Amino acid sequence: MAILLLSIACKESNTEQPETTTPMTEAEILTKAKEIHKNVMTLDTHCDINVKNFTDSINYTQKLTSQVNLPKMNEGGLDVPWFIVYTGQDSLNTKGYAAAYENAMSKFDAIHKLCEEIAPDQIELATTSEEARRIWKSGKKVAMIGIENGYPVGEDIGNVKKFYDLGGRYMSLAHNGHSQLSDSNTGEADDVWLHNGLSDLGKEVIAEMNRVGMMIDVSHPSKEAMRQMIELTKAPIIASHSSARALCDHSRNLDDEQLQWMKENGGVVQTVAFKSYLNTEKFETRVSHEVEIAKEIADSMGVTWLDGRAAVMALDNEAREKYFDFLGTMAAIRREKMKTMDDLPPAVNVADFVDHIDYLVEKMGLEHVGISSDFDGGGGIEGWEDASETMNVTIELVRRGYTEDQIEKLWSGNLLRVLDEVQAIAQEIQKG
Repeated sequence: MAILLLSIACKESNTEQPETTTPMTEAEILTKAKEIHKNVMTLDTHCDINVKNFTDSINYTQKLTSQVNLPKMNEGGLDVPWFIVYTGQDSLNTKGYAAAYENAMSKFDAIHKLCEEIAPDQIELATTSEEARRIWKSGKKVAMIGIENGYPVGEDIGNVKKFYDLGGRYMSLAHNGHSQLSDSNTGEADDVWLHNGLSDLGKEVIAEMNRVGMMIDVSHPSKEAMRQMIELTKAPIIASHSSARALCDHSRNLDDEQLQWMKENGGVVQTVAFKSYLNTEKFETRVSHEVEIAKEIADSMGVTWLDGRAAVMALDNEAREKYFDFLGTMAAIRREKMKTMDDLPPAVNVADFVDHIDYLVEKMGLEHVGISSDFDGGGGIEGWEDASETMNVTIELVRRGYTEDQIEKLWSGNLLRVLDEVQAIAQEIQKG
């Protein structure tokens, strides 16, 4: 999800289960977590970007207010952010597709500029697991690219290969709203669907993604669209930023039936640190306080606060982008302000996040579970508010008894295994 609007509310065998050992002290947990965090490659499949932070004068070499940048990644030990080429939903016509394509290309360009011009000594783009591990071992950070919303593909299936050649290694076929390719999870709200799953063009895009070696992301499409994708795909799929619906009943999460589909498909669910997808009760109790603080900040900045996603989406594209910029700035100010306040209800935190990891591991098996933040797109929880706090996730995993090998799989091994399989299948398809 690219922006949070505050009014919205696997353990298959014993070797895959966290260890049950003598309880450790907090000091022992911290010592062990630090060692593991240093040894494993930490990978986050969903970090949104703003192209304004990829210029010669303002960029990720600086400790910006963004949740992800190189100083914060270094501080928290986040090794591999998947930077997101996100485009919002608009009219399903030539004009809309052209604007979305232009927006997508600007984000591809920004990511390449960071890796090739701004900070090539600090971060490098990877397109395979082998490249990712080589770059990581060299001491650099690793950039990878995901595409959120297939809308900019338009009606030209050739754009799938074009996006792949620019480094895109996964793509979702819809976002918040039905695209020309797929129905969205948002259709649950009114039970109105455009395609009853995938469109004919969407089915062709699935085949083309298999052919080129791009992972299919099911985090935003509808359940029926997901079912059809799994039926059609020749390769494993991913959910780049979703959690367990049994623990938090939100349409962006996956129910037990979907988790079983993912397991049988061989895919991976990247558990997401997004407050409203983790603990409904905590989120709803606290959100009213957060909204009031946000309104105060908006007023101080001379911005009219908008209640609800519909009000934001009603803006024209330019006004909407400005409002999204404000939301990003406001969120950073609010995070700092709330750190000084001690009279707030409990926040959704890292323990709630790892509860979802535990559940997914129990239902699917450890090898089908991973980690994502949705930073700079609405994600962030107490204890993992930005990339500088990444080690807190490892600390909580150690506290729960996960071993170094298991934590390595959760942080990167499982996702990269799927990428390897998808690319290997593509090579076989291309051989004919």
